[in-house]
Amino acid sequence: MNQALAGVRILDLTHMLSGPYGSMILADLGAETIKVEPCHGEGTRKLLASDPMNSLDGMGAYFITLNRNKKSVAVDLKTEQGLALFKDLVKSVDVVISNFGAGVPERLGIDYASLAEVNPRIITCSISGFGSDGPGSKRPAFDQVAQAMGGGMSITGPDENTMVRAGIPIGDLGGGMFAVMGILTALYERERSGAGQHVDISMLDCQISMLNYMATMYFLSGENPYPIGNSHFVHVPYNTFSCSDGYIVIAVITDNFWQNLKQLVNCPEFDNPKYDTQPGRWEDQSLINHHLNQILSTNTCEHWLGQLEAKRIPCAPVNTLSQALSDTQILHRDMVVDLKHPNGKATKGPGNPIKLSRNVDQPYAAAPTLGQHTDEVMSQLLNLSVQQINQLKKQGIIK
Repeated sequence: MNQALAGVRILDLTHMLSGPYGSMILADLGAETIKVEPCHGEGTRKLLASDPMNSLDGMGAYFITLNRNKKSVAVDLKTEQGLALFKDLVKSVDVVISNFGAGVPERLGIDYASLAEVNPRIITCSISGFGSDGPGSKRPAFDQVAQAMGGGMSITGPDENTMVRAGIPIGDLGGGMFAVMGILTALYERERSGAGQHVDISMLDCQISMLNYMATMYFLSGENPYPIGNSHFVHVPYNTFSCSDGYIVIAVITDNFWQNLKQLVNCPEFDNPKYDTQPGRWEDQSLINHHLNQILSTNTCEHWLGQLEAKRIPCAPVNTLSQALSDTQILHRDMVVDLKHPNGKATKGPGNPIKLSRNVDQPYAAAPTLGQHTDEVMSQLLNLSVQQINQLKKQGIIK
């Protein structure tokens, strides 16, 4: 097996989206990822599971996507024996990742301090709404809460009176992405120190980080930005424009791009010398956008995109999901992959965006059924006999 994280073993206690997304990326990269579920199953097993449009043989879109390449072990951590089994597993793994609410790992006895006693090299990672400390740390949070509190929602929407969340759950997904970065950083540092540590990921922190230069602009100006739709606060024209059969975006970020656009659309109103530089275009952005919309609406998206690309003007179609997921560039990059069901059936889903030159991706293994790998893990990692495993099942400790 030629996967970058082969040899790294993870116990995955995550649920819903932020945590499972992070552990999914690590599993895609080759980490042996053991999903530790309660005996009734992790919550997303039921999401969309009975929706005939969005499930495959009782496994919903959430679970079949987020839990590919993982093994499932069902253990009741709220029992003394179940917790003891879990801590025995910790002795032979590298990472424990969870996204419980703040304080829950400590209450369950699976926090970093507790697990480091049985494995000093263990790396734990918690993803929570607001982090493990601070005055707001105990508050519950989901994606939209993080988006709203993080400021990004206040600059998303058509105008200053209409604020909307991002179309994809960037609050949850951002937490998962930064968790991957933190875990890989801790693994690298452990090569030098020999010691594990805790990675504390706050979804709110991640949202603040992604404000990036806009936060610095606020500190410099003292002014809160507001939603401006798909336009830009500097560049013109930079917006969504209507063609006869759909929408495209054009991003003129240099004066040279503007000159190329002028030649292409041949609009007399654009010959004003003041538009040759950004300040003049910014001053009359509504007029420029109006004329550009009128011109582009006379032909198809395909026509205009071909013309724009020939002039090397940054542009793109506003794709539906069906269009994006059938794009030749996306398919070439293996960003649409087969997602299998344990029964052998398959659907498709998004691939892994991390491409490494020397490590070849393996086929995606099916998301597991509940407890599918309990016997395997208990026997191979804990050396339990068949009789011991069956006894634990009878007691309801494992499934």
